[in-house]
Amino acid sequence: MTPQAQGHLAMLVFSALVAGSFSLGSLIANQIAPEAITAARFLIASVVIGVAAGMTTGLPRSAAKAPWRYVVLGGLFASYFVLMFHGLKTAPPVSAAAVFTLTPVLSAVAGWVLLRQITTPRMALALTVGAVGALWVIFRADWQAFVAFEIGGGEIIYFWGCVAHAIYTPMVRKLNRGEPAVVFTFGTLVAGCVLLTLYGWSDIRATDWTNLPLIVWVGLLYVSIFATAVSFVLVQFAALRLPSAKVMAYTYLTPSWVILWEVGLGQQWPTLIVFVGALLTVIALVLLLKSHDQPRPAAEPVQD
Repeated sequence: MTPQAQGHLAMLVFSALVAGSFSLGSLIANQIAPEAITAARFLIASVVIGVAAGMTTGLPRSAAKAPWRYVVLGGLFASYFVLMFHGLKTAPPVSAAAVFTLTPVLSAVAGWVLLRQITTPRMALALTVGAVGALWVIFRADWQAFVAFEIGGGEIIYFWGCVAHAIYTPMVRKLNRGEPAVVFTFGTLVAGCVLLTLYGWSDIRATDWTNLPLIVWVGLLYVSIFATAVSFVLVQFAALRLPSAKVMAYTYLTPSWVILWEVGLGQQWPTLIVFVGALLTVIALVLLLKSHDQPRPAAEPVQD
């Protein structure tokens, strides 16, 4: 597989794992403070990735140079998770998911500003098709539901979280100095955990950790290991091989994956017309895959 194909495969897996965090996260969102659960997931993920790094590439001293890089990246991703949970306190899940589909476009803008990555007409078309498909799935092909969409305080809070998420992707490429993805991820997670602990210490202390329901621990372990640790590695792996807009375009698949997760958890299948939206997201990804990237050195900014 070419480096670009590896990046696409990584993001395909990423989209499926992140979708699981929506389904499981909704079951625990109201049972623990956002700062507390986010700090815990970063701590668990740091341990998992630290062990993985120690067993594979190791943790070279060179990776500790310019530690401010990890603070920047850890702060961006921690901000996304905290703002997401705060936004979901008042924003309906459908509205929040609609806001999330703005991330690829925001990431394309951030990629141009930070790396001068160019979004070609083909990529712009793919992003547009993907956005339409994702919104189709989110609103389950109900035009009245789309028209009734209102932007409230929760949506605005979550939007700024999505801005942080979009900036994070090109910043990985900009700040990476040749460190393996697993090592760079470990530094990012540790920095994020420290920042969250300092910021949310009062909520962490106030949480009755020994009496949390079992579903909270199940959800916490999933979002920590799969939706945080593994997804961190996948995003950083892909961000070193693909333009930022392509990396984040895979978020358009998330609503379709969520449908499968919900069905797996016992919910009913949606109506057949909803799958038209899922098909549009697949078409968008095909457009991206057909763009015929040429291999480029991982450390150099790319233009597509």
